Amino acid sequence: MSWLDDVKFDSDGLIPAIAQDHQSGRILMVAWMNREALALTVAEQRATYWSRSRAKLWRKGEESGHVQKLIELRLDCDADVITMQVEQIGGMACHTGRESCFYRRLHDGQWQTVDPVLKSPDEIYS
Repeated sequence: MSWLDDVKFDSDGLIPAIAQDHQSGRILMVAWMNREALALTVAEQRATYWSRSRAKLWRKGEESGHVQKLIELRLDCDADVITMQVEQIGGMACHTGRESCFYRRLHDGQWQTVDPVLKSPDEIYS
């Protein structure tokens, strides 16, 4: 039996994957993986996801250069969520040019941006 057979993918063949910085523990992003993306992530030791909007595989950093090097992979108790400890190359995981996709905090009933843009998306994706 393959280790992949233990993973419970949803009805669309996907599993949520949470990427965390391996040093700080900060959640950088959440994306989706199918069986192939998960297998490639382990084989290449680099995060590969399934883009639901583009309906194709994408290796994190293939356009931006902000690669996620896999340090550790874990499966939750229900076998339906993956967490990855990663080294975030370039210090940015978010397409907005921030360290994390979770850069807004709820304060007094309003979403406030609390993390700075480290590099303009125009510079990243030009």
